[in-house]
Amino acid sequence: MCLAVPYKIISKKGIKAIADVFGIKKEIDIRILDDVNVNDYVLVHAGFAIQKLDQEEAKTTLDLLREISEESV
Repeated sequence: MCLAVPYKIISKKGIKAIADVFGIKKEIDIRILDDVNVNDYVLVHAGFAIQKLDQEEAKTTLDLLREISEESV
């Protein structure tokens, strides 16, 4: 099973971007997607941005991930 996680783009340079989820920053590859901008949300799998998300969809997914992680503790 694969899992892609929503990240928010906080900076970008060429085909690379710095993205944030839950305060964790990670360098990701954005070459697969067209027109990725700072403050966009993208799904990240294996270090690659694979799909853009609107803010509401990203928030819903992040809320579910947060809820799952809290239940597993």
